[in-house]
Amino acid sequence: MQIGPVTLEGQHVRLEPVSLAHVPALWCVGAYEEIWRYIPYAVRSEDEMRAYVESELAKQHAGLVVRFTTIAKAIAEPVGSTSYLNIDRQHRRLEIGGTWITPAWQRSPINTEAKYLQLRHAFETLGCIRVEFKTDALNTKSRQALARIGAVEEGTFRNHMVMPSGRLRHSVYFSITSEDWPAVKAHLEERMAAYPPSPFLPPSTAGAAPDLPPRPSAFPG
Repeated sequence: MQIGPVTLEGQHVRLEPVSLAHVPALWCVGAYEEIWRYIPYAVRSEDEMRAYVESELAKQHAGLVVRFTTIAKAIAEPVGSTSYLNIDRQHRRLEIGGTWITPAWQRSPINTEAKYLQLRHAFETLGCIRVEFKTDALNTKSRQALARIGAVEEGTFRNHMVMPSGRLRHSVYFSITSEDWPAVKAHLEERMAAYPPSPFLPPSTAGAAPDLPPRPSAFPG
C-alpha cells in the first residue's frame, strides 16, 4: 500500500496536503473552543496551530499520517482539516480522523464529500480492506454522523485517552470494510446528488465568505 500526500477534489471541497502556508488561515477558522471539545489536544493560538502542523508534517515525512487542509471551493479558503492516520501498510488499513470543520460550515456538504473522497481514495486507489474511525463517546453528533454514512459501530475503548482537562475519554470505534464500500459509496453518492449543483455556501453566508473570528492569541479562560 503506497500512501503519501495527495490532492483529492470534488464538487464542493478540495483536500490538499497541509503546509505551513495554511497556518494563518487554519487558525482563523480554528479559533473556536467548541471545535476542540472532544479532540484529545487543543490548539489555542496561531503559534500552537503552527506547532501542530509542524508535528503533523514530521509524522507525514515518517510515513505515519497524511494530513489535509480542507478547502471550501465556493470561497477557495480553508474551513478545516482532516487526515489519514494509524496507517498499517501490511494489513491494508488506516483511520480517517483528526477531522474538524469551522462551525459556519458544519451543516454543509463539505464533511460528507470530504469523507467520500477519502474513502474512495482509500478503497479504490490504495487498496485498503478496512477504514476505521474513532470518536469521543460523549460526541453524539459525531457518532450519529458516522452511522449516517454507513460506518458500523464496533465497540468502546474505555479510559482510552486523557483529555487536556484531565477527563478520561472513552472512544467509540466505527469501521467500513472493503465489502461494505460499494453500498456505502452508493449511499454517499445519492446524498451528494441532492446537494445544489453550484458551489455551496451556508445559508448564513450566502453571497459572501463567512465572517471569520479575529485571531486571538489564546482562548479566554
